Amino acid sequence: MTGSVEQGNGADRRRGESYLVSADELEAFRRDGYVHLRGVMSPAEMDSIEQVYDRFLRGEIAVEGKDFNDMTTGEHGTDPSGYAVVNVMLPRRYHPEWQGNLFERRAQSIADQLCGEGMTIDFDQLLAKSPGRPDAVFHWHQDQAYWIDTEDRRTATCWLAVDDSTLENGCMQFLPGSHREPVRPHRPLHEDRSASHTLVTDLRPGDSMVPVPIGRGDITVHNEGVLHGSGGNHSAASYRRAYIVAFRSRSTVEEERRRGFTHSHNDSVEVLGSVDGLQA
Repeated sequence: MTGSVEQGNGADRRRGESYLVSADELEAFRRDGYVHLRGVMSPAEMDSIEQVYDRFLRGEIAVEGKDFNDMTTGEHGTDPSGYAVVNVMLPRRYHPEWQGNLFERRAQSIADQLCGEGMTIDFDQLLAKSPGRPDAVFHWHQDQAYWIDTEDRRTATCWLAVDDSTLENGCMQFLPGSHREPVRPHRPLHEDRSASHTLVTDLRPGDSMVPVPIGRGDITVHNEGVLHGSGGNHSAASYRRAYIVAFRSRSTVEEERRRGFTHSHNDSVEVLGSVDGLQA
């Protein structure tokens, strides 16, 4: 499968705080714009992540304003049991004990292998598709449409499956090789970015999206230009929970912060207008 390389269950490549990326996986990332890495986190390590994750979902960890919202509508400050996609932006800000956790450290080692030296965390995010919500859709987009354009556009967005991510519950889908094309025109999903930050683009004739089901503890890693999205959660019983840590070059992150761009959904519309936007 494009973007996927058979490499066992990953246990033999977890080395403490590191994870060994193979030459074939590096080639897949460069060729396709994404790669599936198996077993980055062990079952026991996932249990520890899940405990904190669910504290966010239950509201036991306070999150400010729009940084806890329904990703499909931008709704915030209301009962999250009605949200199609619970979105928590910057969980490491709101739960500082999570900073430097094992997943962050392993993801750093992966970003360094895929992109080279000088990579640093840009932002983190939790995305939980609620059960029985076919409307929990992420429309087609490219991350670079949201971000400032710099000379160093290296990106490794590490997307960790907290649950098995399947076709039924809305796994990630990618358009292989689309990162080698110019960024496509995007538009606001709801016509008003002050209400919802989400941007979308359209598929073109001949585009063939590739679904990438992955298991709990696996990750996909994608770059800033690959076209991607995901379908709704048709499972009646379970969330589709994901934990994302995105790495970009240190110089790019410094330039973002200099412009006041933090990836918080509480950033002002004026800040949004001064850059390309926010991660969806």
